[in-house]
Amino acid sequence: MMITKMALPRRTFLKGLGASVALPLLDSMVPAFTAQAATVANAPRRLGYVFIPMGMNPAPWTPQEVGPLTRLSPSLASLTPHLNDVTVVTNMELENAHTTGNHASSNAAFLSCLRGKRTEGSDYELGVTVDQLAAQSIGGDTPIPSLELGTDMIVQVGACDNGYACVYQNSLSWASPTSPLPTEADPRVVFERLFGDGGTPDERRAEMKKNASILDWVLGDMSKLQQSLGSGDRTKVDEYVTTVREVERRIQLAEQQTAGSPLPDLTRPTSVPTVWEDHVKLMYDLQILAMQADLTRVITFQMAREASTRSYPQIGVPEPHHPVSHHVNDPEKLAKLAKINAYHVSLFAYMVGRLASTPDGDGSLLDHSTFMLGSGMGNPDVHDHRNLPIIVARGGGDKSWGGRHVKYETPTPLANLHLTLLDDVGVHLDRFVDSTGHAVEVTEPLSL
Repeated sequence: MMITKMALPRRTFLKGLGASVALPLLDSMVPAFTAQAATVANAPRRLGYVFIPMGMNPAPWTPQEVGPLTRLSPSLASLTPHLNDVTVVTNMELENAHTTGNHASSNAAFLSCLRGKRTEGSDYELGVTVDQLAAQSIGGDTPIPSLELGTDMIVQVGACDNGYACVYQNSLSWASPTSPLPTEADPRVVFERLFGDGGTPDERRAEMKKNASILDWVLGDMSKLQQSLGSGDRTKVDEYVTTVREVERRIQLAEQQTAGSPLPDLTRPTSVPTVWEDHVKLMYDLQILAMQADLTRVITFQMAREASTRSYPQIGVPEPHHPVSHHVNDPEKLAKLAKINAYHVSLFAYMVGRLASTPDGDGSLLDHSTFMLGSGMGNPDVHDHRNLPIIVARGGGDKSWGGRHVKYETPTPLANLHLTLLDDVGVHLDRFVDSTGHAVEVTEPLSL
């Protein structure tokens, strides 16, 4: 059968004064040649990394079962609704992170698997991180090659850890051995990067005070588009626009709450929610929007920086995280560390749930994504970089993934897993730093 109807271009934007809004994948963007062609066109793979600091308490973290899982451990229990899409990997190691600057190296080696140059100055040196290897290959297919996000607003300078420059803890991603990529933690800045299209940041903020929403700038273009779409696509656009409005509303609410505070806040931008959990979820929701509109396919998210002193009184841990992590096997401190671990995993579970519930082509965003949560440290009490806490969330029904605990008999380079995740987005390398092979052959059953 000959198809004569032209498809709407995948890279379609609604245009307005100083703004553009990318659209999610619509049926009208996919020529209906065959079901197979539609499946391929509908399924770009995304790759994401989520970093948590200072390792874990291994007993409540590690599943008792090895191989197929029927239940998750206490620290991972919040991921139970997504058990079949979760792979727990234990006994992975960052050999090059064993240095005198253990917090700096934990952060720096997580995606590079390298030992940074020991310096307190600007002559720092590391290497290209695995996310940037992915971005170099697939980032050209999207307007934003990669997103580097976090929640810590203050960029530290100088020396942070036993003679290592703070840049090693500030940045997860490095585009070259001397080019760390800045981590953005301000939701408003990220929102404007995704949807703002003109003028300086100050000019756009001035415009926002006169306009209710970025979406209001593109209403004319949106109305024209809706007239040309089928009912199914109109529903998808309406749902997507509703999500964009909700994210923007939460940013505006955060701005209003900060503006009304009686205490001065000189270091935190005005669009950051006052509650850290709200900040984390907002950053996750921005990632969902970016992937849904195919603005980027590679994301790193530093949930918290190494040596973080953030406290968590809302879960019964009023003490700073870093001192708690030096537990000296004290049962009370170990219990609090487990609470922090479970809390961080629960926020990752929020992201996995959002991926699973967001339509994308012939499935969901989770079906077309691979996200790794982990830390560059195992036992934080002794700054050990073995037996790292690693979780991979991947949808799509591939029997090589999901509902499993992969436990290696001997310490195995994290670089092996990085090679596997690169394979998953079509970037095939024989070796990455100290890799000894692939952690998982994607087309074969998992072997331990």
